[in-house]
Formats: sequence, C-alpha cells, structure tokens
Amino acid sequence: MLLFGVAMKYLKDRDNAQDAVQHVFLKSLTHLPEGDIINFKGWLYILTRNHCLQVLRDRSYNNVPDELIQQIPFTGDAVEEIRQKEYTLQQMEQAMQELNPEQRQVLGLFYLEKQSYQQIIEATGYTYMQVKSYIQNGKRNLKLQLQRKLGNNNR
Repeated sequence: MLLFGVAMKYLKDRDNAQDAVQHVFLKSLTHLPEGDIINFKGWLYILTRNHCLQVLRDRSYNNVPDELIQQIPFTGDAVEEIRQKEYTLQQMEQAMQELNPEQRQVLGLFYLEKQSYQQIIEATGYTYMQVKSYIQNGKRNLKLQLQRKLGNNNR
C-alpha cells in the first residue's frame, strides 16, 4: 500500500499506479543489487519514484500529436544537420565492421542492446575482465577509426 501511495502521488491515476507497483515488484525481484541492501524500504521507495518519473517522461514524449510534429518547419540548417548525422551514423556502421569480432559483439550488446556486463558475460561466455577490456578497447578503436574517417581530430 505504501508503494501504491507513492505511485499515486506521482501518476495521479489509480490504474497507472497499480501498473507501476507491479512493474516495481517485478524489477525488484529481477534486478536486486549484488550487495546487501541496508535500507530496503528506502531502496524500494527510490525504485518506485524513479519508475514513476520514467513513466511520466515517456508519457510526455509520446503525447505529441503527429500533426503538430509535421507542422514544424525545417530550415536549411536543420536539413544539413540531419544529413551530417546520417553520414556520421553510416561511417560508424562501417567503423564497427572494422573492429575485431569480440569488440564488435560486446559493443553491440552493451550500447545497442543496452545489456549489462552480467548479461554479456552470460550471453558470450567471456569473463568480466574480457568484457570490460573489449568495451574499453572497442570504444577507443571506434573513436580512432571515426576520427580518421570523418577527418575530425576533436576528442
């Protein structure tokens, strides 16, 4: 009931609050921290609060009507910026292909699929230190390749 009260405070809707509490309970069972939780009640409160805030953020971005988005005028600068970002993404895809297979695999799992170190370890069979090394070295190699491809010496 306490978590439901917290969810109601943020979401102001009974059904959404009930859904939030269910999500929090599921998340608390599947994503327990490795160490001891000193203040379980406080941890659960923070987990609920953060979940509710995420729901509110998602709701605010998803409530913009398509008609309103289509009415936004694009300036020449905006179109050029979109083209530049698209070109950069294409170069990044090519640079990813030039990484060694382990780095490419681990970077894809970590950044594109948003997996944790533990999930990557379970999926690949690599050790923690290997995963950490592949991510660090892969990021560095990807950055160097992109700088070379894009002719950009900025850090």
